[in-house]
Amino acid sequence: MNGRVFSGAQPTGTLHIGNYFGAIRNWAALQEDHECVYCIVDYHAITIEVDPNVLRAASRSMALDLIACGIDPERSILFVQSAVPEHTELAWILGTVTSYGDLTRMTQFKDKSAGRKFVSAGLFTYPVLQAADILLYRATGVPVGKDQVQHLELSRRIARRFNSRYGELFPEPEPIVPKKGARIMSLADPSIKMSKSAGEAHYIGVMEDESSIRKKIRSAVTDVGLKPGSEMSPGVENLFEILELATAEGGDPTIVRELREEFEAGKLLYSRLKDAVFEELIRIIRPIQQRRAEVAQSGKIEEILEEGAMRARELARPTIAEVRKRVGLG
Repeated sequence: MNGRVFSGAQPTGTLHIGNYFGAIRNWAALQEDHECVYCIVDYHAITIEVDPNVLRAASRSMALDLIACGIDPERSILFVQSAVPEHTELAWILGTVTSYGDLTRMTQFKDKSAGRKFVSAGLFTYPVLQAADILLYRATGVPVGKDQVQHLELSRRIARRFNSRYGELFPEPEPIVPKKGARIMSLADPSIKMSKSAGEAHYIGVMEDESSIRKKIRSAVTDVGLKPGSEMSPGVENLFEILELATAEGGDPTIVRELREEFEAGKLLYSRLKDAVFEELIRIIRPIQQRRAEVAQSGKIEEILEEGAMRARELARPTIAEVRKRVGLG
């Protein structure tokens, strides 16, 4: 094993292909040679107002999605964050070694608080809880997208400051950044990242029905002008990116080569490119949807999450006990 890995997923209710190719696929691959701890971060979800019943359902739904996408509860620890209260206890303690200045510089706080009439203190201290999530399990690696590296660097600084004040305890977790698929763009507006918050037209859900996926791909923006120094428009480039990611999972890479050759020769029909993207995506998505249906039908998701929480607490309790001892609590 190459160390312990931790990552968390927001229970947003809808997993899209950007999440899958940019994160979840890599989480599944890490199971081969790492000890993996994967968490559905419902504490984080309540930093903004959310219906309690919707949140509970979304947490279970996200667990089903993760398992369907390849997270194996027997090889990894999969659980819901709030089932392990040590997360919030450690977050409070780590908050005392986190500088206010560091938190004010977090760009995600600025982005998420923009335009809101009410901004919770929880949204501001979100990165401290995120650090606690990671450090509680003394993780040595965290799979992140490029837009999350700043938060991980804060986690490293918090670990460093705690260790300096109370003695060496926490490793400084290293980022595991995927080489490909970290930033799939919206099909409707290829100038922005694929996101649910932008609206239905801007993402393809992993559990979405085939007719809807076909419609979105066929209406994907292609010619919107070229980027400086580029011969390919952002929309076409995004479709090729999705196609390459999809074919890399057991598909036929010759289709990518053929279509690129047609593009370079000025003969590419965008309808042909879109059809190829659809076929390759469905080849990957269909078995994921089937696995999800099977796990949901088994009725074992609660049992899986309870088992995962128990295993997580077995790791968390010794850490929090040592932290309490070092800071003089209890």
